[in-house]
Amino acid sequence: MIDARMDRLKPLDPPAASPSLAALAGLVEHYSKADNTLAPGGKVQMIAAGNYTVKGLSRHVRLGDFVAHKSGGSLHLGEVVRVEQETIVVCPIEPGDPIGIGDTVIRVGAFRVAPTDDWCGRTINALGHPIDNLGPVLQGAHPRSIANTAPPSMTRQRVETGFKTGVRAIDLFSPLCLGQRLGIFAGSGVGKSTLLSMIARANAFDKVVIALVGERGREVREFIEDTLGDNLAKSVAVVATSDESPMLRKMAPLTAITIAEHYRDQGDNVLLIVDSVTRFAHAIREVATASGEPPIARGYPASVFTELPRLLERAGPGADDAGTITAIISILVDGDNHNDPIADSTRGILDGHIVMDRSLAEEGRYPPVNPLASISRLARKAWTPEQEKLVARLKALIHRYEETRDLRLIGGYRAGSDPDLDMAIKQVPVIYDVLRQTPAEEPAFDAFTDLATALKTAAGMGR
Repeated sequence: MIDARMDRLKPLDPPAASPSLAALAGLVEHYSKADNTLAPGGKVQMIAAGNYTVKGLSRHVRLGDFVAHKSGGSLHLGEVVRVEQETIVVCPIEPGDPIGIGDTVIRVGAFRVAPTDDWCGRTINALGHPIDNLGPVLQGAHPRSIANTAPPSMTRQRVETGFKTGVRAIDLFSPLCLGQRLGIFAGSGVGKSTLLSMIARANAFDKVVIALVGERGREVREFIEDTLGDNLAKSVAVVATSDESPMLRKMAPLTAITIAEHYRDQGDNVLLIVDSVTRFAHAIREVATASGEPPIARGYPASVFTELPRLLERAGPGADDAGTITAIISILVDGDNHNDPIADSTRGILDGHIVMDRSLAEEGRYPPVNPLASISRLARKAWTPEQEKLVARLKALIHRYEETRDLRLIGGYRAGSDPDLDMAIKQVPVIYDVLRQTPAEEPAFDAFTDLATALKTAAGMGR
């Protein structure tokens, strides 16, 4: 009796697996080993001029995630710019992509790039695709999200080491340090791109990353080939021209700084040039306006003033065992108004600013850098104590010279009445001559030596 009961408690032999169950088990095992999941999807519900609405993805995406729209047998990327209870709003990377009601949209997640040293010497677009007809670019082993955050403040190195740009107007009055973030403020057509090209030739860096945002297409090749010269082999250019979509213009600086972060984390000192951050802000404004965000300051929505510090704070020194990112950022001041919202916001974030004056350009003084309005907050780390005293004296002479310009033009000043003004009248024109510099000239090795030589020569000639 007991033996019969024990026989009933014995486990039964497992049934033979059916072909369908075996296939399902194999599929699950494949995705578990590949560390992958089935991407959630939704359907296009509404299409507008600059965006489209998707139903079915609200619970699976976050603001800033990327999605892929399936159309015509290919995938087209877009960014989630608004999340509602039942729908999301997506801005396509290329507004001309074919989109139809009911098309499938799947979640991709954060957009990532995987730079390597092989990217040096290449020109790519904001998506990391080559545009220089030199073949594909190799992908690194560690993809990085272009929406990274800045390193924690207390883990970053101190900025201590100065370097020479080769531009006398900067090296004399607004010297820079490795890891500094400097803004170049100028109106359109004043020469900021030319000044950036002169700075790009500096020999203090292991890598150079350039983001050309909203530039004229015909100037891209000239800037890269003529300006960089020998530095081209260690440079990466990320290009989004003025005729490209606002999404690509928004992504270009983010892709560029992500590449710079990769090189910085390898221990390299990187020069990052962004021309210009104003067009980056314009692109954010276009995307935000299309998604329904209201403007708050002269047509700019609040997201512009959130994205600017997130971008700029990512530059600078890295951790103790990493390198640095020295950022030179150009700011296009609308209507030569240096207090417009973008200029005012970036000025408070950066570690200094170079002001380019249209009136100086009209006088033929290039680069038209105003030495009195330009400030480097880290200049004392680059100057010696003697150089700091000399520059303070030079600025005082220039200020005295400029404030009495009208008085001297009408003949209201007599020599000998003011010794300081007499010295300014003799020396300031010589200083202005020293500051003149063209891209065709060789970078200045020592600006202070050049200035001292010019002043001695002028004194010997009795000027």
